[in-house]
Amino acid sequence: MTNSSVSNLDQPPAHPPTPGWIALADGTRFPGTLFGALNPSILEAGGVQSVGEAVFTTGMTGYQEVLTDPSYCDQIVTMTAPQIGNTGINGVDNEASRSHVSGFVLTEPSPRVSHWQSDQSLHSYLVNQGVAAIGGVDTRALTLHIRTHGAQMAVLGTGDFDTLVDHARGAPSMEGRDLTGKVTCKEVHAWAEGTQGWWDGVDAIKGLQGAQPHVVVIDFGIKQNILRRLVDHGCRVTVVPSTTSSADILAHRPDGVFLSNGPGDPAAVSQGVKTVQELLGKQPLFGICLGHQLLCLALGAQTSKLKFGHRGINQPVRDEATGRIEVTSQNHGFVVDVPSLPSGVQMTHVHLNDGTCEGIAHPESQAFSVQYHPESSAGPHDSGYLFQRFVDAMTGQSVK
Repeated sequence: MTNSSVSNLDQPPAHPPTPGWIALADGTRFPGTLFGALNPSILEAGGVQSVGEAVFTTGMTGYQEVLTDPSYCDQIVTMTAPQIGNTGINGVDNEASRSHVSGFVLTEPSPRVSHWQSDQSLHSYLVNQGVAAIGGVDTRALTLHIRTHGAQMAVLGTGDFDTLVDHARGAPSMEGRDLTGKVTCKEVHAWAEGTQGWWDGVDAIKGLQGAQPHVVVIDFGIKQNILRRLVDHGCRVTVVPSTTSSADILAHRPDGVFLSNGPGDPAAVSQGVKTVQELLGKQPLFGICLGHQLLCLALGAQTSKLKFGHRGINQPVRDEATGRIEVTSQNHGFVVDVPSLPSGVQMTHVHLNDGTCEGIAHPESQAFSVQYHPESSAGPHDSGYLFQRFVDAMTGQSVK
């Protein structure tokens, strides 16, 4: 056990504090102090340290999960909680083996770390992961600007402001980009690790009764706690790259196929949509986030980009069948267009803030999906029942 109160976790930056900017493509700038992984030659001459889509997340906790969530690939993420870094970084809460954000924006990076599991400071982690960050930013003003004017490309950097803005304007937007190749696994592998008892949902042991259904997970950028929750429910899990063909997936003889979360524009993931189309009706399908969008596209629906997305752990969703309200964890910038849902597809869940589609079911093919993250890492555990629903679908039918 590491005592994170010891002073060696409170590591100073490897370079003097450097005033910098987050510059948005619309010409707006927010000042702050750069830290994390910075290129010394760029610091000296001035220029861009990182580029990505500027977004914000409203979660008060879970910054380590944000940093390691593959769905944040190529995004500069603003944390709306005022102080970040006070619990450090540990070896337990990672959602992937490395960070996927392009940049990190904070109001106050905590100068000290205090948590019994911590093994390094936030600054040290960012340096090790090659992530540039900026602190001292008025994140409330930045968040309100994004809400008003929309998520947009941005850069972190120093020097001539007009040059920074030009670089942001020249960066490719999220629309039309398939980013799954950046975050998917490289080869087929088994996953056998569960949550080891820390998850407090009573449904975590229900699936352990009886036979062990085999789930093939298509990795479009999966969070590790999704895999752990499948194991908690008694599943034998095989993870395959996003480019795996439907024939190769079926060759594993799965009892069900899971469509994972991931980054980018779902409409650009054409191979994934084709694979899902070929899997429809073969065995139960369960998708979340990007997987939900790909399932809907495979069924004939359309997707579009939200103005600023849903990112946080306090998103209200209503189950249309029961009227039950769930507080959910979400991270997405695209959405399924409700009017485009074809006949036979039921909208099962709706977002209470804006009425967008949060879940669908297609009974004919035993497929269902949700836009949010039922593994809830970080976040509330209202939606854990969906994993048991998937297990029930698999154990109640034979593989075709």
